[in-house]
Amino acid sequence: MPPDQGPPLIVDLDGTLTPTDTLGESLFLLARERPWTLVQALFTLRAGRAAFKARVVELAPPDPTALPLNVALIDWLRAQAARGRTLVLATASDQRLAHAVADRVGLFATVLASDGQRNLKGPAKAAALVERYGQGGFDYVGDSRADLPVWAASRQAIVVGGAGLTQAAAQVAAVGRHFPPPPRAAALLKALRPHQWVKNLLLFLPLVAAHHLSDGPRLLAVALAFLLFSLTASAVYLLNDLLDLPADRAHPRKRQRPFAAGTLPLAWGALLSPLLILTALGLSLLFLPPLFTLILVGYTLLTTAYSFGLKRKPVVDVLLLAALYTVRVIAGAAAVAIVPSFWLLGFSLFIFLSLALAKRYTELDGLRQRGELTAAGRGWHVDDLPLVQSLGTGAGLAAVLVLALYIDSAPARQLYATPQVLWLVCPLLLYWISRLWFKAHRGEMHDDPVVFALRDRVSLATGVLTAASVLLASLGLPS
Repeated sequence: MPPDQGPPLIVDLDGTLTPTDTLGESLFLLARERPWTLVQALFTLRAGRAAFKARVVELAPPDPTALPLNVALIDWLRAQAARGRTLVLATASDQRLAHAVADRVGLFATVLASDGQRNLKGPAKAAALVERYGQGGFDYVGDSRADLPVWAASRQAIVVGGAGLTQAAAQVAAVGRHFPPPPRAAALLKALRPHQWVKNLLLFLPLVAAHHLSDGPRLLAVALAFLLFSLTASAVYLLNDLLDLPADRAHPRKRQRPFAAGTLPLAWGALLSPLLILTALGLSLLFLPPLFTLILVGYTLLTTAYSFGLKRKPVVDVLLLAALYTVRVIAGAAAVAIVPSFWLLGFSLFIFLSLALAKRYTELDGLRQRGELTAAGRGWHVDDLPLVQSLGTGAGLAAVLVLALYIDSAPARQLYATPQVLWLVCPLLLYWISRLWFKAHRGEMHDDPVVFALRDRVSLATGVLTAASVLLASLGLPS
């Protein structure tokens, strides 16, 4: 063996060559597409983990061409291969998936993997490698403490992981190289999507509409309700991203989401999502009315149903999105024992249906520009663009009509000193809705209308003018 060639270089798959967990991807894919077969697959655990992996991959194989790859590691592996070094992929993943990934990367001379009978992990992997290459006859690239027995049998450890793992590997082998993981805190914050919490400000709307914003205890109750809805929303976003990995990777922007890009372990989302939901429900039971807790449970069930399949049902998906916005209004009223008015619920349903349709329109228009016909994980078709546009603009105009009718109603005359001033809101809202759809039609809008509104100066200015008009109507015109 030439001195510069080095011993065989053995590379792990999950968490190493790809930053994701391929078994976890298969399980989430199976849970979304055929959850009943997931229960059946669990029975194969009686025959061992290798049999279970083989069955899960058979039922729901992740797309090997879409899996994220550790680019820095692969660049280094290419340099090692260029020196004439033999590269081997050795993984506890099922052999069918391992061979598919190896074919994609094109660097490995040999593939060793679980075969339905033997689970090639930890001591079993170490024994197989020693049998083939001898004690200390190979270098090993791994990413977890399960790899410590393999490193102990290797000549040199190459660590893909944090400082703690590197220190543990150094206790059993000489560490030749270290590939640090991406920053996890920033990735977790991105996955929680705190910018979407702005939607939960709708919980304050019943308090504002009833002119009780100066009521301290009620304001505190709605603030807590806002926090609990935000925790629940983040939990559902985590679950949605775990279930939507294939569709996200097919999207030009969503492929950068932490789970799809592999910058955040799937296990973090699987653990944190139920923890956030349970925390929110527990605090709700302790500090808020039972009706609010019931609505929070309903919201959680609806959003979960949306993630598991309703998002793929055309029309149902946008109606559900609009309903979820309105549920926030109802929840805000329940938190402070206020009965939401017919006018408020009607307005919110129409305006948020318009926004939900704008979201779909923008996604479909992006598909059209890329020459695609259907969105991955969605039931809409590019040919539906005119229909979506007409429904969306009609819903937006209906919201303005509800507001116009409200201005001359008995509740408005009771709550506002000069309700006629509210007429100023109508042209402002007409302008904003028309401009939003104008931007969507020209392909100039972000595919999330909330993000668009937060970043758009005209939208922010329109919001300020609307708030000023409502305040003036409440206080009355100067005499």
